Amino acid sequence: MTPSELHDDAIVIDGLIIAKWNRELFEDMRRGGLTAANCTVSVWEGFQATVDNIVKSNALMAECSDLVRPVRTTADITRAKEEGKTGIIYGFQNAHAFEDQIGYVEIFKQLGVGVVQMCYNTQNLVGTGCYERDGGLSGFGREIVAEMNRVGIMCDLSHVGEKTSTEVILESQKPVCYSHCLPSGLKEHPRNKSDDELRFIADHGGFVGVTMFTPFLRAGVDATVDDYVEAIEYVMNIVGEDAIGIGTDFTQGHDKNFFEWLTHDKGYARRLTNFGKIINPEGIRTIGEFPNLTEALLKRGFSESQTRKIMGDNWVRVLKDVWGA
Repeated sequence: MTPSELHDDAIVIDGLIIAKWNRELFEDMRRGGLTAANCTVSVWEGFQATVDNIVKSNALMAECSDLVRPVRTTADITRAKEEGKTGIIYGFQNAHAFEDQIGYVEIFKQLGVGVVQMCYNTQNLVGTGCYERDGGLSGFGREIVAEMNRVGIMCDLSHVGEKTSTEVILESQKPVCYSHCLPSGLKEHPRNKSDDELRFIADHGGFVGVTMFTPFLRAGVDATVDDYVEAIEYVMNIVGEDAIGIGTDFTQGHDKNFFEWLTHDKGYARRLTNFGKIINPEGIRTIGEFPNLTEALLKRGFSESQTRKIMGDNWVRVLKDVWGA
């Protein structure tokens, strides 16, 4: 089987996309052979604004139903593959939209939300992000984790502080994930995870999606798809071939204003990060170039079985463990 044939045959899942929602994006997902993706519908928004985002997203998906379909279960991922469409999983990058209402967790599950990151860079009612002093998981946060376990929403810890992450991993009765992270063993950065953190989540049944965001890669803005594969290999050597997948963090289509909003606390307060030039690795600059990643993994020496696991099979398994279907 050629790399192209393998890519066409495989389940391909991106564990984090925060690109600009429009038909052009969905067309590029099809060009890239993407079976499903966790697509961000909330970062700094509260309950009402997040519901509004979901309403708009539902309308856009209905308009583009020839290209995409909603995903509520892993069977929907299989259906997307059979139909030649991309399955859209709604995800949050911040539990802020739950506000102080535990009941909102189930409401959002009913609206199609399947993955929620506990904090986005800073403090919220649940715990602490990776850019400030980490007080750990709050008492309310423990209740939120329990409710997310109950209704079947995956806890994501990518932008979460180390102490809060550790306590979520120990508190959760279902697998949790870093949906989009890189190893600090290749580059030291507050958003990257140490070997010990990667080992800890894997040892407790968790999952690691590896991102390709160039400010966190060793080669920075000069990175290529091969540098991304180097990071995937590094992580796999720690967590094993069954606990790893893809989480690109594609920001395709967004402008400077979006990054200003994203990189300030609460979207408007103090600046948290300043990445400068945002460019994806050469060879996978757009979602449509996803087949190049399959080819690069095989070229690096990953087996066909390992490549299928990394590209999507592992995500399907862990999501089924969390969602229950």
